[in-house]
Order: sequence, then structure tokens, then C-alpha cells
Amino acid sequence: MNTRPIGMGVRRGWAEHVHSLKNRRELLTGVVATVGVFVLMVRWQGGHDAQGTHVSEGLLLAAGFVAFCVFSTGLMNLAMVIAADREEGTLLRLRTVPGGVPAYVVGRAVSVLLQIVMYVVLMLVAGIALAGLDLPADPRRWLTLLWVLALGTLAVVPFGAALGTLLPGPRNAASVLSLPVMGLMIISGVLFPVTSLPEPVRWVAQAFPLYWEGLGLRSAFLPDAMLAGEIGGSWRPLETAGVLGAWAAAGLLVAPWLLLRATRRESGARLAARRERRAAQGAF
Repeated sequence: MNTRPIGMGVRRGWAEHVHSLKNRRELLTGVVATVGVFVLMVRWQGGHDAQGTHVSEGLLLAAGFVAFCVFSTGLMNLAMVIAADREEGTLLRLRTVPGGVPAYVVGRAVSVLLQIVMYVVLMLVAGIALAGLDLPADPRRWLTLLWVLALGTLAVVPFGAALGTLLPGPRNAASVLSLPVMGLMIISGVLFPVTSLPEPVRWVAQAFPLYWEGLGLRSAFLPDAMLAGEIGGSWRPLETAGVLGAWAAAGLLVAPWLLLRATRRESGARLAARRERRAAQGAF
């Protein structure tokens, strides 16, 4: 097995992450979009108990926003970056570089994983400081926290990469994905207990990884009193692992095929047509 592309990808991913940290505008935008919204929500609703429970709304928001941070970063951010790379000709140039596609995939994966880790740490710090969140004291809850974060990341990052190959450009990616992602945030228990929603909406929420990652994180952080607001009155760890694992397996099968297909289909004519279309859109 040739490990050189993997090493190249890891170095590239680390360099891109360091570069993003030096870009103050990009860093500030990301922090405001994640931690800033969470802080505003906690200030607004954090002093009340979650509906149907004796648990602070701030604790529910803290666990939910950590899950949403992983979901939105792995899905939206990665999709927009790959769509931008395709529009700028990066995928076309990869065809001329030996091992370029594997190195690119590894680099993008490493970059987004480091970004997710940074945002999760910031969210946990904000939750501890503002929402009364306590880190797990039980080793079993620490184990739950780690496997839910790992499996939840694997469940969305490959699909973020896949979507990046299908969407026509970064602007369209943001407009196409924003509304569905916000809708999932509303119905998946991030803002309030999912049991307060109609039953058909609950079934829709349970079809996507955001609900299950949020459920797993709530089981790691929240007391069992929160079970009054959960479906079936249970944390359902086996179902959580099963659904997240199924999404991860499907993504790991689909994403590499779509990335290779997108790279092979790139041509100078396609790139020129996209640039002309982008120039025409910018003229209006």
C-alpha cells in the first residue's frame, strides 16, 4: 500500500487548518456562526426548564449545539469547500498529479476534522461557562461522549464530500443546504425536546444522523431526568450506534466513488463554461 498520498494529505490538511486560524475574518465568522448563536440562545432561554422535564433549557441547548456543530461543519462547510475547489479547477489539476485524488481527500478530511474538534472544544467551554454544563464524571459517559462524537463525525463528513461533488458551486451549495439544515436543527431536539413535536415529524427527525448524535450527547451530559422528554423514555444507545454506523458506512461507500467520478468528468471546457456562467452572474 502506497502511504505517500496519505502523508501528503495529512500535511496539507494541517497546513490548511493553520492557515484558517490565521485568517481572522474566516475564524471570526465560524465562531460567531457556532458559539455566538449558542450564547444568544442560552441568554434567551437558558433560565427555563425544558418542556416536560426538570432539566434546564441551557443544558439541552449545550448538548444539542455540540451535535449541530459537528453536523453542520461536516456537511455544509465541507460541501461548500469541495464545490469551490471544483469551480476553481482544483479537481481538474488533480488528474495531473500522481496520487493527487487520495491526497486531496485525506487533506480535506483532516482539515474538517480539526475544525470540528476546535468548534466542539469551544462549544463545551461556552456550555460550561454559560449553561451550567458539567463534563461527564462517569467513565462510561466519557466513553459514550467519545464514540458518539467519532461515529457522528463519520456519519456526516463523507456525505459532505459527496454533496460537494454534486452541487453546482459554493454559492448554490450554501443556499441549497441552509434551509434543510436549519429545518433539521428545529425538529431534531437541538432547541427543545423532540417529544413536543407531532409523531410524523419525530419519524422524519429519526431518519437523519443529527437527531441520533444529539441523543447520544444528551445521554453523556444530561441527567436521567431528561428521559421524560425523550422518545420511549430511553437513551437508546444501541439504536444510536446502529443508525450512525449505517450512515457512516453508506457515506464511505458513496463519497469516494462520487469524488473519483467528479474528477474524471472534469475538463477544460467544463471549467471554462462554469467561469463564464459565474462571470455572467456577477455582472447582474
